[in-house]
Amino acid sequence: MDTVADAVVGLPDLGGHSSLRRQVAEALRGALASGKLRSGVVYSAPTLAEEFGISATPVREAMIDLVRDGLFEAVRNRGFRVVPLSEQDLAELSEIRELVEIPAVLGLAGAVPEEARVRLRALAAEVTEAAAKDDLLRFIDADRSFHAELLRLTGNQTLVRTVLDLRSRSRMYGLIQPTATQTRMTAADEHVRLLDALVAGDADEARAIMMRHLDHVRNVGA
Repeated sequence: MDTVADAVVGLPDLGGHSSLRRQVAEALRGALASGKLRSGVVYSAPTLAEEFGISATPVREAMIDLVRDGLFEAVRNRGFRVVPLSEQDLAELSEIRELVEIPAVLGLAGAVPEEARVRLRALAAEVTEAAAKDDLLRFIDADRSFHAELLRLTGNQTLVRTVLDLRSRSRMYGLIQPTATQTRMTAADEHVRLLDALVAGDADEARAIMMRHLDHVRNVGA
């Protein structure tokens, strides 16, 4: 019998905001990554909507979107269950990211425009600050923004969407474990070092950093 959640899980109040479906989906992704929403537990749209401070409709729509992303599964007349993530699932997602993301990033070695460097350094600084303050949700958001901004430089929007989807499915597992504070600090520093390597045109160093960086997500013992 599945556990059905009816308790507060620490979601933000979204009352009065526009684009609620998208905002709810992003908030739920963050809650999944941080462990506030637990694998195998069934959550009802009305209960979550009450915590968000909005109606159930955009919450239900957002959860249906996340069903398509493979993060939830619908449970008839009950709600939505968080899909468990096995070690095999995580290994496979990480392998695909290595095959797709690393070559794309290496193609940017020596070709990062000056204006993009400024934006990326600001995002890297935000990741570092969030890691230092142990602000997990901010860390996840800034980390996602850094990688998305970097990948957009390839000009391939399908690639960007694919990698972000893989990141979402992996839920940044190794980086969100309760004991992973030092791992997050190390990962934050790697953003700066990766950008430095790309600006210097050092593809070999960039590859080594990316491999270590992705390993943090895969490593369930982090």
